[in-house]
Amino acid sequence: MAKVLKGAPVAAAMREQLIERVQGLQKRGIEPTLAIIRVGERADDLAYERGAVKRCEQVGIKVQKYLLADDCAQEELMAAIHEVNENDGIHGCLLLRPLPKTLDEGAACEYLRPAKDVDCITHESMYGVVAGENTGFPPCTAEAVVALLDHYGVELAGARVTVVGRSMVIGKPVSLMLQSRNATVTMCHTRTKDLAGECRRADIVVVAAGRAGVLGSDAVSSGQVIIDVGINWDSEAQKLVGDVAFDDVEPTVDAITPVPGGLGPVTTAVLARHVVMAVERIGM
Repeated sequence: MAKVLKGAPVAAAMREQLIERVQGLQKRGIEPTLAIIRVGERADDLAYERGAVKRCEQVGIKVQKYLLADDCAQEELMAAIHEVNENDGIHGCLLLRPLPKTLDEGAACEYLRPAKDVDCITHESMYGVVAGENTGFPPCTAEAVVALLDHYGVELAGARVTVVGRSMVIGKPVSLMLQSRNATVTMCHTRTKDLAGECRRADIVVVAAGRAGVLGSDAVSSGQVIIDVGINWDSEAQKLVGDVAFDDVEPTVDAITPVPGGLGPVTTAVLARHVVMAVERIGM
């Protein structure tokens, strides 16, 4: 039976550290503040917003919301971002995406000041991930993968890691972050020839393909650690499932994250940490 790597203990450990840091800032008269910009009322946006607000409240971070209609004009969105940029009392911004197709998401992302980009939506922040520099912040979910592995003592240096997925949100940045920790990373995707074989040869498999059950029992081997980044709605089972066929894979591998209850709590904890770091970086 595999060890189930739950996210709650990771988030709890991060929360205790963040509370102390936030209290230190508050003693200096600084209130770390996160802006959340949401366009419309997509169910997944609302769910993530609730989680982010709850996590911030737990550690003492204030949240200021900018709520726009799903048919808002580009100018309204840019005005909200401009207000965030110019408000020195706001230290980080979470722009919930994807935006409606009527809006220019690229222009909106690039308009945000990188110093307040706590989820890597600007090119300058992504440059920081590529170059290994403290410019902006990595994507919260990508950093959550590394934080969870560290918490459970999974050795990264020298490990063979297969990442399934090549998005700019997860696959590419987490591959770079793992390489920076001296892991040997193989990037794959759903069109990789012999995907199952590539996964079986790894010590750690990070699955972020965006497709339910893409990793099955034929793609794993004993002793592996499986990190499931996916979150999908299974209409037949009427429940959330990951990109990994958990019940088929769990009996074989050494450790695996559940969905839900895996990376989700860690991702919001990383978001809160980024807000605190944004304050600390400006030397306030």
